[in-house]
Amino acid sequence: MKPLFRSSQWLLALLVAALGVQPAWTQNNSLPSLGIGEGISLGAERQLGDRIARELYRDPDYLEDPVLDEYIQRLWAPLVKAAAARGELSPELQERFAWRILLGRDRSVNAFALPGGSLGVHLGLIAVVSSDAELASVLAHELSHVTQRHIARGMDEQSKMTPWVIGSMILGAIAVSKNPQAGQGLIMGSQAAAIQSQLSYSRDMEREADRVGFGVLSDAGYDPQGFVGMFNKLQQSAGVNDNGAYPYLRSHPLTTERIADMQARLQLTGPSSRTSGDMVQAMLAARAKVMSHNGVDALKSWTQDSKASSAQATPAQKAGALYAAALAHFQLKESDASERALQSLLALTTATPQAKRLATLLQAELAIRQERFAEALQILDVTRTRPLQRPELIAAAQALLRLPAHPARTRIIQELRDQVTQAPNDAQAWNILASMLAIQGQALPSLRAEGEAQMARMDWPGAVDRFRAAQDWARNNRLQAGDHIEASIVDSRLRQAQSHIKAMQSER
Repeated sequence: MKPLFRSSQWLLALLVAALGVQPAWTQNNSLPSLGIGEGISLGAERQLGDRIARELYRDPDYLEDPVLDEYIQRLWAPLVKAAAARGELSPELQERFAWRILLGRDRSVNAFALPGGSLGVHLGLIAVVSSDAELASVLAHELSHVTQRHIARGMDEQSKMTPWVIGSMILGAIAVSKNPQAGQGLIMGSQAAAIQSQLSYSRDMEREADRVGFGVLSDAGYDPQGFVGMFNKLQQSAGVNDNGAYPYLRSHPLTTERIADMQARLQLTGPSSRTSGDMVQAMLAARAKVMSHNGVDALKSWTQDSKASSAQATPAQKAGALYAAALAHFQLKESDASERALQSLLALTTATPQAKRLATLLQAELAIRQERFAEALQILDVTRTRPLQRPELIAAAQALLRLPAHPARTRIIQELRDQVTQAPNDAQAWNILASMLAIQGQALPSLRAEGEAQMARMDWPGAVDRFRAAQDWARNNRLQAGDHIEASIVDSRLRQAQSHIKAMQSER
């Protein structure tokens, strides 16, 4: 069985064809046609992308990891800002599209753009890059596919398919998410060629995404060498991997022309600003590597990396090896060895604040997993006056949920409220806030937070269930101060969730 994330580009192409969103052909598109039609309206594209994203949220490989989420967002935010400043990302597109990134636990090297502004990134991609700029180059390329609306601009032919064909393609999409061979078997006759044509972007689209993405990457402050470095890495992998481990190569085929074009662009930018290995990036890549490839044999190999103690290894290589070893030893239930690797990592990162922070977060994470909750709170230093960053906040809340009354609980609840106010689509923060409010006896706000978490994951029926439960509680209990406001919000959000369900039903 292969989950949805593991067949991402195949499934994306099939869903784009199969979902049958009715296009709004009257919109004028200022982008060049690249030999194809105008595509669909922004609203229809967002609707289609959200429908696909809902399936990704339900996939077993979907991952919520505060540390890696923060890393991806740190790389992503400057790219979006640069695209807007360059005029590649219009204010309307920025407002109406989702601009969210979903992580998949899959170890294959892949990333993909969905219609409507959502992106998917596999841990396997994070694990193999050797610099922030390499990973940012992939994000910039995918961002450019979205800003140039390549998916929407290539959907004309699907509007001509009959309902029978669309139905068979939906079956194929469902089957291919579980078994690629079975899925392909359901797609017959002339439609197979139509689907095959959508599996990869056209050469013109790839060149355009390279050109725009290169400019966005450079303007965002990243070393443009990251583009060439990533291309070279993928090209080398293409020669030795034909087992599907590098699906990015299949959906974004590299050509000698594209690589030469990137190298020429790089020469025009002047000398590279490359620096020696980044300790923080190496630790994050190690985290992705262990989390995505955690079979016993793989875990043992991470614990035996000679770079952890080699005199020839760079500090970044040592930090990555020690981080992987600490996490792998822990998953192998080798607590003493995990602690030794962790202490070596903490000592190595003392002079590098951001690397030390990651090591401390790992220390707190392992303490929580061992049910040493009070110690985890000490490690996280929850008594300090400045607000916690999101990974520390989530970890602190997880520890507090397992402890009796603690003086930091009220403060952490408030910081969680601040977090979801700033990021209303943060489902993980909503969920943990719901649990924190429940143990405080705040039933109505807790039920509302559960509903908001479902809304953030676009699970409209689940949101309706939670908001109705909140309404029932409000009718059957005496409301306290502030509950009337919560009840009013619940009523409004319930109507919104119900309207989403009606919209879904009308699409069928």
